Amino acid sequence: MPGMKRMGLLAASALSMFVTMGAARSLDPAVVNPHTVKVTLDNEQVRVFEAVLKPGDKEALHSHPRTVVYVIEGGRMRNHPENGTATESELSAGQTLYREPLTHWAENIGTTTMRLVVVEMKDAK
Repeated sequence: MPGMKRMGLLAASALSMFVTMGAARSLDPAVVNPHTVKVTLDNEQVRVFEAVLKPGDKEALHSHPRTVVYVIEGGRMRNHPENGTATESELSAGQTLYREPLTHWAENIGTTTMRLVVVEMKDAK
């Protein structure tokens, strides 16, 4: 019986590790938000994507490293960081923002389609 328990614990540990690895991958904005995010460049230094959120669109929870955001078309958004303190803001065309690493989801609470260029900076190797 002790061997069976040990095998059960090993199987549970392996399953836990698999689920954890899957959860980390699932925080990639391009993976969890394919309807709003289109990657346009991905190399060793940066990943660039365009995010398009129509009125009422809500993103899934995702993470970013250090990021620069350029607003092509603005609007009203609500940002939901993982700490639960939602904030609302108005983004204007031509605005540029810098953000430290962040795990969040956002929603377009306005009446216009928002288009953003997001540049995720990768750490030097």
